[in-house]
Amino acid sequence: MAISAASTAYAPGQAKTDYRAMSVATVLFFMWGFLTALNDILVPHLKSIFSLSNAEAALIQTAFFGAYFLFALPAGKLVEHRGYKQTMVIGLLVAAVGALLFIPAARSISYPLFLGAMVVLAAGITMLQVSANPYVASIGPVGTASSRLNLSQAFNSLGTTVAPYLGSILILGAAAELTTAQFQALSPAARGAYQTQQASTVTMPYLVIAGLLVVLAVALAAIRLERRQNLTVDYRPIAGFGGSIWQEKWLLLGAVGIFLYVGAEVSIGSFLIGYFGRPELGGLSAQTAGKLVAYYWGGAMVGRFLGSAILTKVRTGLLLGLFAVIALVLVLTSMTTTGSVAMWSILAVGLFNSIMFPSIFTLGLAGLGDLTSKGSSLMVQAIVGGAILPWIYGKLADRIGYQHAFVIPALCYVFIAVFGFAAARRVVVTDPRAGGPVEPL
Repeated sequence: MAISAASTAYAPGQAKTDYRAMSVATVLFFMWGFLTALNDILVPHLKSIFSLSNAEAALIQTAFFGAYFLFALPAGKLVEHRGYKQTMVIGLLVAAVGALLFIPAARSISYPLFLGAMVVLAAGITMLQVSANPYVASIGPVGTASSRLNLSQAFNSLGTTVAPYLGSILILGAAAELTTAQFQALSPAARGAYQTQQASTVTMPYLVIAGLLVVLAVALAAIRLERRQNLTVDYRPIAGFGGSIWQEKWLLLGAVGIFLYVGAEVSIGSFLIGYFGRPELGGLSAQTAGKLVAYYWGGAMVGRFLGSAILTKVRTGLLLGLFAVIALVLVLTSMTTTGSVAMWSILAVGLFNSIMFPSIFTLGLAGLGDLTSKGSSLMVQAIVGGAILPWIYGKLADRIGYQHAFVIPALCYVFIAVFGFAAARRVVVTDPRAGGPVEPL
């Protein structure tokens, strides 16, 4: 990560964290975490309403995370022209519009409209991701950038922990959901009544969400953050430094890591409710299973708080590799067991997912200098893994079942482990004038 050159004349390697700016950004992390995890409730809910296959239900995540791929680069351009704060405000307002679009989608009982609303909502969140992540990384010392990102991600995880529990009560708990066979056995009139009642349960939650996003946007716009310019100034010699992100090996590997990590995390989270409803896992109801999903995201929250402290003492790459290996073992355990062992082992994966996104993000952007903004956009685009891999998982689950389809996230963790251990041996030059190479991040 390049050292920031702020108008406050922070010296390379001696910058102090701006805690006021950090606090504002952390609220945004919470909000998009809440909205992202709420999708895990929508997947089984809309699957029941529209009698969808697993692959069709996974299109909810495809619409959501596909928007990251479409809007990450434009969001990066917006940051360049309007700055971090204004981009955050615009992102909040766009996300509010997307939340409001859930109301006509519910009233018209239209799955395509739900998907469209999801794209608009995710477009706003993409703006938050592109602007908030590099901002948090750049408002303090380079050596603790990963720690700051993990702390912010911990509040992101607080949002993801709260969302499934509230969603299971407000959305899944509104009425008994039917299986595909039960739905198809209804008369046309009964099907329509069922769909109308079930779809209406999303109206109030997303109306409240839209209001909160608008309030947050207004509050953020009213706050005067310290003006910072040239946040990604490159202190390295120009000689030997390529001018294109496509020449940056570690950035590209980091982007692949983000693609696979998000794909694995979302694949697991999206189908936990369906997985726990299987007889071999206890045949839990959707509402009960939905509340258990909070443990998956809650583990990530606890892990990020702990990881934020551990990463001040342990190299980022090493801890990332270790956590990926443990996550792999837990996934394999769930694949080969039944009952409570299979259930709790897959839920425990969340704890070890905890540091992966911010750690891969930091390792991928390390030493990019002037290319940090473009590199950040590429990394956020790589979140499209959450659009593609859950759909692949869904197709596989339709054929061989939820349990065996976990081979998809298992393979993802293999790559992440290799990337982490390799990055632990990398030496990053952030400022040759301050003494040359620094310890690997």
